[in-house]
Amino acid sequence: MAQRDESLSVEIAYALPETQLLIELEVVAGTTAREAIENSGILQRFPEIDLSRQKIGIFGKAVKPDCVLSSGDRVEIYRPLIADPKDARRRRAVRKSRSVKS
Repeated sequence: MAQRDESLSVEIAYALPETQLLIELEVVAGTTAREAIENSGILQRFPEIDLSRQKIGIFGKAVKPDCVLSSGDRVEIYRPLIADPKDARRRRAVRKSRSVKS
């Protein structure tokens, strides 16, 4: 088990449609995903991020904000979905079937 004063290297990632931000951060062992996000300064740069509503993950796997980080973790902040993925697939399928009939 890592000692609390041991330093870990982690990344915080946030992507917008036009850009992606990746912040490298040194944290102490025992730091949670939420603490790393808060310490990264990203919430000041992007005030629209709402950790009470937005999901976060580590390398594409959803985690709770109190998840303790390991060295090398990339904490990802996910933007809210604009459309329900199931509805979007249905609309594409309808459009495709209409174009095939034409």
